[in-house]
Amino acid sequence: MAKSKLVQANEKIAETVTTGFKKMSDGVVSGYQKIEDAVVGGYTKIEDKFVDQFLTKDGETVEEAKARLKKEEADREK
Repeated sequence: MAKSKLVQANEKIAETVTTGFKKMSDGVVSGYQKIEDAVVGGYTKIEDKFVDQFLTKDGETVEEAKARLKKEEADREK
């Protein structure tokens, strides 16, 4: 009887620890994802502004300029 109470208590402790770890892990991953999204978004804004300011040709959109630049880079690599 005493052994089964120990086993039950041990299982309860293990479940509590596992649940706590899962919550902590989810919080850390969620926080990291938010930071990563903010950094990537900020970089993209800066990149778009730079391309718009210095690398676009007359009447060309930022997306068209990026595509043209990627194509020119690929052609140089060949």
